[in-house]
Amino acid sequence: MKLLISTLILSVTASIATAQHSSHSIPLADTVTKEKHLKNLRQLTFGGDNAEAYFSFDSKALTFQSNNAKWGVKCDQIFHSNIESFSNNGSYQPPMLSTGQGRTTCSYFMPGNETILYASTHLGGKECPPTPETSGAYLWPIYADFDIFVADKKGNIIKQLTHEKGYDAEATVSPDGKSIVFTSTRSGDLELWIMDIDGSNPRQITFGLGYDGGAFFSPDSKKLVFRASRPQTPEEITKYKDYLSKNLVAPTNMEIYTVNVDGSDLKQVTHLGKANWAPFYHPSQKKIIFSSNHHSTRGYDFQLYMIDIDGNNVEKITNASIFNAFPMFSPDGKKLVFSSNRNNGGTRDTNLFIADWED
Repeated sequence: MKLLISTLILSVTASIATAQHSSHSIPLADTVTKEKHLKNLRQLTFGGDNAEAYFSFDSKALTFQSNNAKWGVKCDQIFHSNIESFSNNGSYQPPMLSTGQGRTTCSYFMPGNETILYASTHLGGKECPPTPETSGAYLWPIYADFDIFVADKKGNIIKQLTHEKGYDAEATVSPDGKSIVFTSTRSGDLELWIMDIDGSNPRQITFGLGYDGGAFFSPDSKKLVFRASRPQTPEEITKYKDYLSKNLVAPTNMEIYTVNVDGSDLKQVTHLGKANWAPFYHPSQKKIIFSSNHHSTRGYDFQLYMIDIDGNNVEKITNASIFNAFPMFSPDGKKLVFSSNRNNGGTRDTNLFIADWED
């Protein structure tokens, strides 16, 4: 799903998840028979934590975040590239889109494929914001300095879309190019908001106590799929509010929800327990792909799953490695891009992979 991993930070999710164990390398060829939906699997990045790779509207390019030290960054920054430009050995360094200041997350192509939006903390300081002390608990920081910007491919910021105090991030664009959904604390909780493509007319979509984030539009732009935590007991509610007051959130219990873009017809899709996140609609709009550790006895084994929109027929998509997340189908429905710590030579690196999708 940014010090997280985005979503905020989902990128952290990847970093934290891989940091809790020592992974082993699984040759790409060995995954072919185990992962029947993924054909012609190709590794795009080779080092650091690379996450939240999202396609351009024409399915030819990707924008993503990385903390690859070899690229001269100290924490997550935004990069973009035509897919065909990636090398097979890691020698290629994609252009950096973000300013190189602060921490960034959640980039997404704007209509026309010439500009990209992303969230950044750079207005709050040039340095990477410090990682908060969590006393061993698995927590994501929700940096209050995050705002959403639009930049051209040369990295020039051409517009700031949010100006409210507090966290504004996790923005994605509707397929029809008319709207942007994002997560904000402007109403006092981590809720979903939608604004017009130019940043005007913001309206709150979700209202339940808990973390609502990592939202994506359905292919017809009429619905949203997202991850959410819903504290229920007095103890859970108190803990959630205490963490939020410290700009933290615990992502260990999340389920997948859908809702209409006007806030109506809110439905819980998964009831699997543990952490279910990073959802994205299948091109048919009848299924949702997502990352989950509900099957794991260790907590940090995340695989991709598919589920019908009514919550039935859970299907496991990945088997290789112990961290797979941030799946996105290309707009033309032909490919899937995702993050994984497979084939990392025993390091803690999380890289981008792309495959032809076969139903």
